[in-house]
Amino acid sequence: MTGKHLSHYLIESELGRGGMGIVYLATDTKLDRQVAIKVLPSAALASDDDRARFYREAKAAAALTHPNIAIIRAVDEAVA
Repeated sequence: MTGKHLSHYLIESELGRGGMGIVYLATDTKLDRQVAIKVLPSAALASDDDRARFYREAKAAAALTHPNIAIIRAVDEAVA
């Protein structure tokens, strides 16, 4: 996926992968900053219940503020 765009993010490299997806280093081309993007496998959001749980968890994580916790800037969906 290196060199491809997801929305306005340019994928630079893969940072890691695991059971919940792949994390990439990317450049936000609108704000000219580096970000980490986590891409989930389609199976992770297969049902409406899975999708609702994911959004609940993302909202809960976005409400946290601590220097050792990554900041969630956005949640989006794309079709590969």
